[in-house]
Amino acid sequence: MKLEKIIYEALTPRQQEIFNFQKIAGLLADYGFNCIKLADDWQGADFLAYHKDRTDTLKVQLKSRLTIDRKYIGQGLWMAFPLDLRWYLIEHDTLVRLAGALTPWLTTSSWRVKGCYHTGAPNQRFRSALREHCL
Repeated sequence: MKLEKIIYEALTPRQQEIFNFQKIAGLLADYGFNCIKLADDWQGADFLAYHKDRTDTLKVQLKSRLTIDRKYIGQGLWMAFPLDLRWYLIEHDTLVRLAGALTPWLTTSSWRVKGCYHTGAPNQRFRSALREHCL
């Protein structure tokens, strides 16, 4: 059997989600986390990240791009997403606070009407603020 790399864009949305889970789970293993994929969202989480020292279990929402959503506020969720070929893990409410301080996202109709905002191209100030959350 000859192994061939896949083309991410050629995957179905479900296959992309599985691919992304495998990528982030591998990175989180370097930080002592065991990741458990959930069959369906549980309390908003796509997967749980359980620390080897039993100090933390993170409820993680996996996205294909930086996303904030009103329905996640106050849920204790962590957002995992790729940006510029790197993966980020940040608590959702912290992400919303950064958005309010560093972007006009919370004034957009997308946020005000739909309660959601996502982007693949945050401004440089936002990117700088995200650095400490890069895996």
